Amino acid sequence: MARMHARRRGKSGSSRPMISENPEWVPLSKEEIEEIVVKMGKDGVLSAKIGLVLRDQHSVPDVKLATGKTITQILKENNVAPNIPDDLVALMRTAINLQNHLNANKKDVANKRGMQITESKIRRLVKYYKRNGVLPADWQYSIANAELLIE
Repeated sequence: MARMHARRRGKSGSSRPMISENPEWVPLSKEEIEEIVVKMGKDGVLSAKIGLVLRDQHSVPDVKLATGKTITQILKENNVAPNIPDDLVALMRTAINLQNHLNANKKDVANKRGMQITESKIRRLVKYYKRNGVLPADWQYSIANAELLIE
């Protein structure tokens, strides 16, 4: 089946190797990994960035295999998780940048379409997060609220 906002089909990217336990060559213990995750979470680093830093600088291939919990679960347990999920924040940043561009360039029709696509992705994601209880039921998206929440 084709993608919703693109004309291509299929599944791209690589897949992870099928391993079920933490490799023995990982230098950090479970507690040290959780400590690093909480410290970076308090600094306001996104969970995807925390995973990249752990992989590249600390040789931890997978936090879930090493600790038994995801980065988001560790952040929630220590009350450092952000109020709004990371993927929604990234989409709202994109929408803010597009809105600023469209305010400066009124006749840019291609980016106006990009703004519509981005906002529809945001609306679908908000609907999903409301349904699963991540966002409150009365939470509403608008570009003005996004600017206040993000910046």
